[in-house]
Amino acid sequence: MLAAAGFGSRREIETWITAGRVSVRGQVAKLGDRASTGDLVLLDGKEIRFDEKKGAPRVILYHKPVGELVTRKDPEGRATVFDKLPKLSPGRWVSIGRLDLNTSGLLLFTDSGELANRLMHPRQEIEREYEVRVQGGLGPEAIRRLLAGVELEDGPAKFKAISALRGRKDGGTNHWYRVVLAEGRNREVRRMVEAAGGRVSRLMRVRFGPVTLPRDLPPGRSREMPSGAVAEIVQTAKSC
Repeated sequence: MLAAAGFGSRREIETWITAGRVSVRGQVAKLGDRASTGDLVLLDGKEIRFDEKKGAPRVILYHKPVGELVTRKDPEGRATVFDKLPKLSPGRWVSIGRLDLNTSGLLLFTDSGELANRLMHPRQEIEREYEVRVQGGLGPEAIRRLLAGVELEDGPAKFKAISALRGRKDGGTNHWYRVVLAEGRNREVRRMVEAAGGRVSRLMRVRFGPVTLPRDLPPGRSREMPSGAVAEIVQTAKSC
């Protein structure tokens, strides 16, 4: 219920329940407990109100610039992607995946934690497409290894496709590539390139599943997706 209402992803909310932050009908909730929209549900002592007439999920695109964190609060006071998102009430925006501090590009947010959970689950194998600049470029053997699979500390990984990027100006020994993979592990593209002997100097995500970063959406700006495009995202989550 909390995830569907957009208060967080399932995984995030499970940690809240384990920590004793959620109560239902006056009792501290446990994993597996059930509730209905008519029950009194408290999060950190504050009542949660559920919208029984909640319709289709909402999804927004955000063009993340380098230097922003994908977190709600940073102890060091650094800028976060949530600082610039439109306000949402009731509920809150849930990020569909993450990008690290030095990676820019497309981020999706939804008011449905259930949809976010489905799209982020590894079994979905939803494609992510990136533009990546590599110092010194990638030789034929490095490309072969990246397509065949390289071994990382958290298991093997490989690109579904890799190609030289036309239209991007290479600088000095730097060369641009377009890469596609079907998972979203932490810093995966950077670690894969390093495992093949290269070093990423710039990284930008340009596509997540059926959604492409609009060319006219500047860094630091968001845009809500129309209902038809959201329906395609929902269908992607159901069909994977």
